Amino acid sequence: MVSLLTILSYSAFSQARPDSTGQADQKSSLQIGTQFLSNNVFMGRTGRKAVPIISPDFKYMFASGLYFAGDMDIVPGLKKDRINGGSLTAGYDFDLTRNLEGGISYSKMFYNANSTLVGASMTNIFNFNLDYNIDHIITPSVSVDYSLNNRGVANDIFLNAGLSHDFISHNVFDKKDALIISPTVSVNWGTQNFYEAYIERKTNQTERQLALMNTFESRLNQFQLLDYEISVPFDYKIKHFIAHFTPTYAIVQNGFKSGAVARAVGLSNNSSVLYFEMGVGLKF
Repeated sequence: MVSLLTILSYSAFSQARPDSTGQADQKSSLQIGTQFLSNNVFMGRTGRKAVPIISPDFKYMFASGLYFAGDMDIVPGLKKDRINGGSLTAGYDFDLTRNLEGGISYSKMFYNANSTLVGASMTNIFNFNLDYNIDHIITPSVSVDYSLNNRGVANDIFLNAGLSHDFISHNVFDKKDALIISPTVSVNWGTQNFYEAYIERKTNQTERQLALMNTFESRLNQFQLLDYEISVPFDYKIKHFIAHFTPTYAIVQNGFKSGAVARAVGLSNNSSVLYFEMGVGLKF
């Protein structure tokens, strides 16, 4: 789920990174690795306490652009139910022109009944994305997700728009390595039915708290601005080894405002959140 949210949203909307030549791979490949996320954040939404996640994953990409991927979410701080969930994804990446790329994917989500993750109500996610490289100067991108949620929870739709630029350096530490730094700014809009499902798991609410929660929840099915995000992905590749580090600063919009109730039910009402993802992998 960590990898999926990073790709689809969580930076869920990132595109395929270039290889050491600066071009997308043109042959079949298998990538296996492990990611670490410092806090479970989705569209700026998170719990009051940070929930770090370790996520082993794999991805097999065919030369045609078809791929299959999967991951597992492990919450190391829990005494039980540490395996909180996971996902399986099938997708297709394609080139429409030399500079215009796109992709479609379907992901099946899995969570245990006691999952504490913000997006644990999501069961299926459909994604469509496009990005256009303008003379290697700037790359605007757009991505749309449609999420099917658990029975009794309305579905969600998300829209992401972003701008990025790749700085590519070769022969940094070795003759056959590459370092790619990609400053990115993005904006997320969407509905928040997934967040209502997360909130309703909280118990022991007073009558006043319930009234405030109900007022907030009445707006969650509206399509709204969710957050602004600034991230700086670092990708390093040498032979079969790949490492990456991505700090992200999210500025929350239309979030929960009541600090007292937020503390009582374990929500965050912070206006911003800083978190990071890092990982290592092998690509063959």
